[in-house]
Amino acid sequence: MYFARMTLFVVSAAVAAAQTAPFDPLKTFAPLTLPDPVNSYRSASGAPGPDYWQNSADYEIHAKLDTATKALSATETIAYANNSPDTLESLWLQLDQNMYRKDSRSSAISTRPRADFTDGFVLDSVEIEAGGQTAKTDYLVSDTRMQIRLARPLKSKGGSLKIHIAYHYIIPGTWGGRTSWGMAKHGEIYDIAQWYPRMAVYDDLHGWDTQPFIGSEFYLEFGAFDYYVTAPSNMILVGSGELKNPQEVLSKAQIDRLAEARSSDKTVTIRTPEEADAAAPATGAKTWHFHMDKSRDVVFSASSTFIWDAARMNLPGGAKALAMSVYPSESAGDGAWGRSTEYLKDAVEHFSARWFPYPFSEAINVAGFSSGMEYPGVLFDGINDKGKGLFWLTAHEIGHGWFPMLVGSNERRWPFMDEGFNTFIDTFESDEFDHGVYGPKRDSEYSAGGEPADTILKVLDNPAAPPIMTRADAFPRDLLHPVAYFKTAYGLVLLREQILGPERFDRAFRKYIRDWAFKHPSPSDFFRTMESEGGEDLSYFWRGWFFNNWTFDMAVKDAQYLDGDYRKGVSVTVANLGQLVLPSSAQVNFADGSNTRVKLPAETWLTSGTHTFTLASHQPIASVVVDPDHALPDSDRSNDILKK
Repeated sequence: MYFARMTLFVVSAAVAAAQTAPFDPLKTFAPLTLPDPVNSYRSASGAPGPDYWQNSADYEIHAKLDTATKALSATETIAYANNSPDTLESLWLQLDQNMYRKDSRSSAISTRPRADFTDGFVLDSVEIEAGGQTAKTDYLVSDTRMQIRLARPLKSKGGSLKIHIAYHYIIPGTWGGRTSWGMAKHGEIYDIAQWYPRMAVYDDLHGWDTQPFIGSEFYLEFGAFDYYVTAPSNMILVGSGELKNPQEVLSKAQIDRLAEARSSDKTVTIRTPEEADAAAPATGAKTWHFHMDKSRDVVFSASSTFIWDAARMNLPGGAKALAMSVYPSESAGDGAWGRSTEYLKDAVEHFSARWFPYPFSEAINVAGFSSGMEYPGVLFDGINDKGKGLFWLTAHEIGHGWFPMLVGSNERRWPFMDEGFNTFIDTFESDEFDHGVYGPKRDSEYSAGGEPADTILKVLDNPAAPPIMTRADAFPRDLLHPVAYFKTAYGLVLLREQILGPERFDRAFRKYIRDWAFKHPSPSDFFRTMESEGGEDLSYFWRGWFFNNWTFDMAVKDAQYLDGDYRKGVSVTVANLGQLVLPSSAQVNFADGSNTRVKLPAETWLTSGTHTFTLASHQPIASVVVDPDHALPDSDRSNDILKK
């Protein structure tokens, strides 16, 4: 971590120094070598190559939630398939609960004092089943990772085995962040995530990707999940995937109401506030069985105090899915969680129609104590969220159903590929829901008001701001959101609205999603897709916006009549003063109120930082202005206009 922060300082200092130098076209337009090379696994078009492969992990988990001791115990079986061309001598798993240990790397580097800790995962047994035999295996735990050292290497191209693990751990309280338990008005709420040892990814880019869990998010293999959770009989459980045994855990009334919700565009109450508040003490336990295919993870939430409602979601091609919300009585009401399912349904339907059909059978919003976190099919939001804030949070978190739950990018390394892309798509939902009643979306970290082109300047002008292409855990805490979320999102807006145009951008972006659905793209794959399908060499944009934090500064330098006579035309000189290049325009305003515009494509600056153009004029000129619509992040508006 110390090395990463030092690297950031050096990079930021170099960027700041570069921004004070004159524009250098050879620097901006130099050939760009992307980090990941083209080969048979990843093609030059940005699509998976003919020999693309990825491994898979299927899970069967049997867990017990002990509310008296605040503990979870479980056994899991992981069926792991090695589809790579490599023989594997060891396997790596992620043990994310170990971040809550006092001796974890996360605790060591935390800037926030913490008095609460757990022992993390306590492993009761670890066994390997292969070749018809099951035996204990040699393993090593290192912080939030476990290496299983195989007695017999796992063969390439289809070799498989099973891992059997028995374990238990103490569930952290509300200090647990992404997973926790807490006390609502009438009962406890358990948001259970990172709750089982999970396979690390072995891929063609890094081999085993074993970055420790110190705060950034997840990189996981896709597979099928069967999981069973035994909990007190008075609790309602919701989880990733489809509930497979409703007859065993729900009342007949609840089953009938769910059936009604599956055919209703209006929200149907499954468990009323009165039923939730009148929940009897537990008299035993129930076991809930969930199943999910083609997922990278599963989570669940449990409480005796949950109100529960649902509605049908209408997807492209006539497909249907179910939107659901669970929340305690203090969160109820049309001003708060009473509209959660409506928000969820609308967002999923719009995202599905615009980009790619929602891939799961359910989408569930949970009001609990692990607010603002996303998992496949399940969102953890806050019991106090309401109104516009709840709408924005719901749209953003379910947007993660596409990035990275569908397009399985590496969140541990590249936060912009899920948070930035998702922030981009959820701005459309704010514009579309109920005629834009909650739009336009402008997050407080991004904007204190005004247009994005103006407010993003606080990032571009900040010499401490790292490039978007920075490792997730290396972002300074106060710059993660402005850069990874909002600068990325605005970069996609520029790419769509100013560089490619909506028609080319949307087609290319949809192809990227379609090509990499349930796969693992790298940043290079995205860049290549947008160039190949979008039909532009975008290396100048990737270099300036993603690989550097360069500023953009257009200026009007001069405007002269030809031979001193406006009737013969006018010669206008404009300049690019920053190192960043973007397509732009200049508008010439005439004394009679008319105007004309001249396009200034990116290629205007291939050889020089100044450009002179001439145009016919029929009136004296009143002024010349560049970027007249303020569509671009110009760092100095004072030199954008020249008055005659």
